Amino acid sequence: MRTYGQYCAVAKALDVLGDRWTLLIVRELLLSGTARYTDLRNGLPGIATNLLAERLRELESAGVVLREEAPPPIATTVFRLTPRGEQLRPLLDELGRWGIPYMTEGPAEGDLFREQWMAWPAELFLTDSHPEGPPVSIELHAAESPLVIETADGEVHVRRGRATNPDVVLRGAPHPILGLFSGQMGLEEARGLGVEVEGDAAALERVLPAAPVLVPPGASESRP
Repeated sequence: MRTYGQYCAVAKALDVLGDRWTLLIVRELLLSGTARYTDLRNGLPGIATNLLAERLRELESAGVVLREEAPPPIATTVFRLTPRGEQLRPLLDELGRWGIPYMTEGPAEGDLFREQWMAWPAELFLTDSHPEGPPVSIELHAAESPLVIETADGEVHVRRGRATNPDVVLRGAPHPILGLFSGQMGLEEARGLGVEVEGDAAALERVLPAAPVLVPPGASESRP
């Protein structure tokens, strides 16, 4: 493991996490809980297989990732975060929150997308404005596989799969869906960019932010 050679907490953290791909491996494990090597490869398009193996070994050595042999019917090696690795969730939350304004112009040519990545902004930005009401279920189609956004006890949770009886089905490209979830655009504007809403639109609006929740790049804060 390369080191900055500095007796500083930030430098020590970057000794473990600062290499390319490392935090994205942590991202995939935070999103999935446990993952096979092939699952990680799928969630990290562009990484070389030998580099992924090297990064996993480094994270294991640092006590961030645990390798386990899963019993049947999986019967393969799986990876998960240790309690120490789980402590990185707030860091990834804030990195994701900070980074989304750079996505407002849409994906660059060649940018790839995986459906599980939408779970992050959904759980960061969506809130239940009427927690006393019945639970809401939203089936989201923004990539090849759907996600389900559900409310429970005033909180919003996301899982892979389909909803049995969704209140609303939301379809669209990642860019306008992100704009909708972050409050950067309203429902009518998102519809103008191809977003389709089937079912109870009020159920969707119940979890959307009432105002933009992001500070765009280059924005200056007025100070008294």
